[in-house]
Amino acid sequence: MAEKKKKGTRRANGETAIYFGADGRWHARVPMGYKDNGEPYRRHITRPTRDELVDEVKRLEKQRDAGSARQPGKPWTVEKWLWHWVENIAMPTVSENTYDGYEVAVRVHLVPGVGKHRLDRLQPEHLESLYRRMQANGERKAGTAHQAHRTARTALGEAVRRGYVAKNAAALAKPPRMEEDESEVEPYSVEEVQRLLLEANKRRNSARWMLALALGLRQGETLGLRWSDVDLANEYLKLRRNRLRPRYKHGCPEASPCGRAKAGYCPDKVQVRRETKNTKSRAGRRAVPLPGPLVAMLRAHAKTQERERKTAGDLWTESDYVFTKLLGGPLSPNTDYHDWKRLLEDAKVRDGRLHDARHTAATVLMLLGVPARVIDQIMGWEPGTSDSMRARYLHVPDAMLKDVAKKIADAIWGPPETPSVDKNQDNGD
Repeated sequence: MAEKKKKGTRRANGETAIYFGADGRWHARVPMGYKDNGEPYRRHITRPTRDELVDEVKRLEKQRDAGSARQPGKPWTVEKWLWHWVENIAMPTVSENTYDGYEVAVRVHLVPGVGKHRLDRLQPEHLESLYRRMQANGERKAGTAHQAHRTARTALGEAVRRGYVAKNAAALAKPPRMEEDESEVEPYSVEEVQRLLLEANKRRNSARWMLALALGLRQGETLGLRWSDVDLANEYLKLRRNRLRPRYKHGCPEASPCGRAKAGYCPDKVQVRRETKNTKSRAGRRAVPLPGPLVAMLRAHAKTQERERKTAGDLWTESDYVFTKLLGGPLSPNTDYHDWKRLLEDAKVRDGRLHDARHTAATVLMLLGVPARVIDQIMGWEPGTSDSMRARYLHVPDAMLKDVAKKIADAIWGPPETPSVDKNQDNGD
């Protein structure tokens, strides 16, 4: 840091130049790096006292050395940066489902709420105010505000990394408190699973539901399963990919639009999203053993599918999917969800999420005494997160808790004494 007392003197080399100006204030020109065109640039700052100036110079030099200093040029607005980030940075690097969550948070919440602010002037309080407004009158749940908060934190973190802002306002902001869900997931009992099995056997793709209830396969894993992944001779299957929710665009010409508001209802719709994606983790790519009865169900399912193929003839959409529509082709996750709801209703089993079948399978594995490492393999849990996943998915039935309570009572207080009966006592009314 070089210092000059002479008024109006400036330094042009790579050191910070400090001087006392003709206006009676202390000035500094701090070298901050290079512009996009390769030219060096400096930040000019002024303070009334030398000590204040030196403190600000040190702060800027620290940002510069850490690579977090704001770059020169026209400042970004929050709206401009968020759209640039979600379309040009996030979309090519994250999964389709993650991108969808980011895009909704940006479009519906963040841009309308804080988009007009300059990016380098966005404060944590601006975001906290947005979170409160989102929850006003109970219109939005805390989870929705948390999704907006996570999106903002990720987007602004990238802005900090690139030097467009010096701090991440979302990392400093406090999101609303998340209330624990009081409704504990209750896995289906063995009797309920058997009733579902009896009802599933009356309809197409019956094995699809038993893969969920017996082995805990996720919806995307089951619908993305191909016959090439199934080894019935050796009684196991390999999980390698997930079925994605389809997305469409209008295929009708602009000169004569179909008039449908949603592209999915357009007669000439064009699918713009791939059907499947590889599992996102190594633990998700796994081999799962097949129980004998489920092997038999899949063999019968393969024969039924072959008959449907012959009946449909030229109308059949050829694919290698294990579970298909009546005329072939992959099942839609949305259709699959509604089929699950009808199955519960027809089997007279209490309502529940499709994902509750996964909780059921994990709990059954625990009750059977399957080692934790094997449960992790079947369920596809990462080693680093398996403990927390088991805590979330493995549910202890009331009968098991009562048995434990009895053992504690016997150990501490001793087994209950059998009350003696006085044979001479008149026990009549």
